[in-house]
Amino acid sequence: MKSRKEAINYCLNLEQTYEDYPFRDKNWTVMRHIKNKKIFAWIFEKDNHIWINVKCEPGFLDYWRQVYPSVVPAFHLNKDHWNSIILDGTVPEEEIEEMIRQSYRLTKANK
Repeated sequence: MKSRKEAINYCLNLEQTYEDYPFRDKNWTVMRHIKNKKIFAWIFEKDNHIWINVKCEPGFLDYWRQVYPSVVPAFHLNKDHWNSIILDGTVPEEEIEEMIRQSYRLTKANK
């Protein structure tokens, strides 16, 4: 996964999701749950790469940061709950997908 389109398409394949552009700055795409409108992925371009902000379980927050130099404390979000994944080709696609799925689960409505 390297492009914004690939990231958006992956997120749209998760159940009951949609893409949104809530800001004047069209660089920011957010992926939301249909039912509760909560954001589970923030997709944007920074430093010539696509970045994805994802919510993480506390035990995994630092794990991902330690394993991959391209997973860093979230840009513009609470760094105690969110990480940024820099799509520079160094994080395996299955790991990116797992982080997105984890964020999706953590932000999904309980019912």
